[in-house]
Amino acid sequence: MRMKKANLPSKVCVACARPFVWRKKWERDWDRVLYCSDACRRGVHPLARRAASGPR
Repeated sequence: MRMKKANLPSKVCVACARPFVWRKKWERDWDRVLYCSDACRRGVHPLARRAASGPR
């Protein structure tokens, strides 16, 4: 049975603070997923860098 997109679980990325939704490839690891993308995980996404540097 398929889930409707509106019913998918979501989280907030710890690096860029943007919301992201569940993906099939994260099915087994959803509890451990913290980042919305590889760029945020590596800290190279512009929003991730801004969040790490603190308020200006």
